[in-house]
Amino acid sequence: MTIQCTHVIFDVDGLLLDTERLYSESTQKVCDEFGKTYTWDLKSAVMGKGEKNVSKIITEVLGLPMTPEEYIRRTREIQKTLFPTAKLLPGAEKLVRHLHEHKIPIAVASGSDNWCFELKTTNHQEFFKLFHHTVLCSDDPEVEHSKPAPDGFIVAAKRFGDAPDPAKILVFEDAPNGVIAANAAGMHCIWVPAPEVTQADDVKSKAILILDSLELFKPEDFGLPSYSQ
Repeated sequence: MTIQCTHVIFDVDGLLLDTERLYSESTQKVCDEFGKTYTWDLKSAVMGKGEKNVSKIITEVLGLPMTPEEYIRRTREIQKTLFPTAKLLPGAEKLVRHLHEHKIPIAVASGSDNWCFELKTTNHQEFFKLFHHTVLCSDDPEVEHSKPAPDGFIVAAKRFGDAPDPAKILVFEDAPNGVIAANAAGMHCIWVPAPEVTQADDVKSKAILILDSLELFKPEDFGLPSYSQ
């Protein structure tokens, strides 16, 4: 049975842009100063959360001798160089351009803030102009709680302007927290996890489909125009 979706919302980091490895690299560089390791278990726990929450969790869990604010300053110095090198992930450009060309309303809902987003999209300005709007949860005054709370997706849906039924909104996420958030917002979520991410049963149950890559997505399975159209 085909699910009829009318609107699509995308996460960015690790889904459209190959930035999760850049976040890991900048974090590990700071951790190296104190002989600490930024594990995938910890990364999975913070993926999709806002920067302030992430910095608080990382400094506390790893026992880094710095405040969350200092951690943010240190990692940002590293990210200034790393983030502009971000590349689009396989299948991302094809899917986004396809939906845009067929006038499917598309938006971004990212846990990022404006500073990070501008750096990461330095070389992809034209691509991100294809979206109807972008919600940056760390900065947006209407987003009270970051993922796994549903706030970011609810705000993104509202800004389409045509009051779409949440059950007809398709979300693409790479982070477990994002899958939980989309599910809490009453939306269908396709999970595209990194190979290293542990696919816990409680997260799996909240995803309508799990894919290894956006390249494997078949739009027609969700009531969207097929690539052949």
